[in-house]
Amino acid sequence: MLNLILIVVLICLVTIGLVFLIDRFLPQKVKPVLVILFGILSIYLGFKIYDSINAPIEFNKVRNERFTQVINKLKDIRDSQEAYKTVNGKYAGDFESLIKFIDTGNYTITTQRDSSFMRYDRVYQIEMQQDTIIIDTLGTVQVKDSLFGADDRYKTMMNVPYAQNNEKFEMKADIIEKSGYNAPVFEAKVKKEVVLYDQPADLLEKEKSYQSVEEVNGTEIKVGSLTEVSTNGNWPPIYDRKKKN
Repeated sequence: MLNLILIVVLICLVTIGLVFLIDRFLPQKVKPVLVILFGILSIYLGFKIYDSINAPIEFNKVRNERFTQVINKLKDIRDSQEAYKTVNGKYAGDFESLIKFIDTGNYTITTQRDSSFMRYDRVYQIEMQQDTIIIDTLGTVQVKDSLFGADDRYKTMMNVPYAQNNEKFEMKADIIEKSGYNAPVFEAKVKKEVVLYDQPADLLEKEKSYQSVEEVNGTEIKVGSLTEVSTNGNWPPIYDRKKKN
């Protein structure tokens, strides 16, 4: 903003200087032509100044709207993957398997309660109380109903919103070793340039370089990790407070 103010001040000073020189030294018949040229130049410079102020505002508006839709889809992918892992013990490696699971998968609903019983102890040669936990199966519920209800948006959750060429989210799953045990992991992501394909190049490059707790960091929008046991996204909390459309 400071640079913009300096440019405006400089343009004003140059314009005043040129008007003074024209009025002082140039013939009268040349002045109307120069006035027209300066008028055109002023309109052009005014447009450029307006554009330099307005472009970042419009970019942020477009970015926030598009990122919200992309992140909502990544949340659906995460919810679906967590359900898949609950039932299968690992994450789905592709969208076809994940969608099929949502269509046909079921959760088993259980409840547990403390209980006890008497057992003869051979060491003490008496009946002694033994504590235990009893798990009762109450029934099952469909994954689809639990996650999405009557909404079938999960069938298109692989599609990147606003993508120009119908790009899909890139999704992978793996098993990694952490702290001596094998842990399932997954990651789903899309490059920012796919979502902001029609935005000014300089503002897009700035967006891709962000490293801040208030921004979507890096060159991609993603959830999960293939190197860490995490299902977090790389977006700031403000996107978790926005409602889905």
